[in-house]
Amino acid sequence: MSRSRDEVEATLQIAKLRVEELRRTVHCLSFSPSLTSGEHCLLELDSELCKRLEAGNSLVIRGDKDEHAILCSGDKTYELKVADTSNLLLFIPDCKTPDQFTDEQPELSLLHTKVCGFSSHYWELRRCRPKLKKLKKLLMENTYEGPDVEKEKSPSGSKYTTEDLLDHIQASEQELMDQLHTIHACNIEGCWQIVDFDYEMKLLSHVTQLVDSESWSFSKVPLSLCLQELEPLEPRDMIEHCLECYGKKCTDEPGEVYFALNEDKICRAMAQMLLQNAVKFNLAEFQEVWQQSVPEGMTTRLDQLKGLALLDRNSRPETISLLKLEDLPEDTQERFNNLFGIREKWTEADIAPYIEDLCAEKQTIGALLTKYARCSMQNGIKMYNSRRPVS
Repeated sequence: MSRSRDEVEATLQIAKLRVEELRRTVHCLSFSPSLTSGEHCLLELDSELCKRLEAGNSLVIRGDKDEHAILCSGDKTYELKVADTSNLLLFIPDCKTPDQFTDEQPELSLLHTKVCGFSSHYWELRRCRPKLKKLKKLLMENTYEGPDVEKEKSPSGSKYTTEDLLDHIQASEQELMDQLHTIHACNIEGCWQIVDFDYEMKLLSHVTQLVDSESWSFSKVPLSLCLQELEPLEPRDMIEHCLECYGKKCTDEPGEVYFALNEDKICRAMAQMLLQNAVKFNLAEFQEVWQQSVPEGMTTRLDQLKGLALLDRNSRPETISLLKLEDLPEDTQERFNNLFGIREKWTEADIAPYIEDLCAEKQTIGALLTKYARCSMQNGIKMYNSRRPVS
């Protein structure tokens, strides 16, 4: 039964509220006979995501059945968390809010509205890192080793299109594409594949030898001439892929496309090639061999190896070994357990390249170390070790 205006005014008098001090529109709520709980879900969005939806864009929930649900926009990733509330949340279709009314209404008016659902919790979003560890694992099922090997080897492992990867990987499309570029994945006949590292080094060697023989500048390698010269040796699209991995694509005034090769990336790749076949390498000997292995005119520096190699300054002689960031666990606690299993104590400078990607928005490396490690002084240097026993 709907309330009348007199009943509303009587209720206000009992509550000791004066009608003239209130807004002139009153919602009279009644509960629908078919009212049920659990049929509706509430999702709390920030202004950026609201604007995205209002503009006609979509939000996507991604994850396999054994994974925690992740919500993705076009370029960001969010964790979905259930938040309980002590206030019952009512679902009222076409409910009008105070800003939709004017103050010029002469007398009290009633709006009879039905509650169609309720909830005592809602989903809130927390910005998180994309879950990209699985990406390389999937793509390593079927690496690309060059046209000659591909002809001979029997089909094994799956191949994935962009749509397939978006179904499996908990990341926004932009974050996924950025990671594919980072791991040097190549789109071959519509499917993404990681180029085998040895074959990638073969391609890079062809490029650097051509640059040297033609006396080109590393900052201006002409694409058309490069493809023309190397086409008898390797497919044109693989040569161009190599240039994109190790250089920046540019266009000069006449419209000619060229690549500016990145010295740090090339030196880093050469170091990985040297280190991947050795457990440990004498640091002094490594630096000498490393400098000899890079193209003439390029200079190797140890800071090019951040997140790739680990130096042991305490051993005699000093050593260097391969430790790739991409091989470490994605979970923060597991990452620290793994690192403290490799080395009991770390300086901040040594551990920083291996944990900086774990920092949340506005979080510093120092704050992360305070939470997951214990600090002590050793010979006047801050050292960090595990807060918990490492098995």
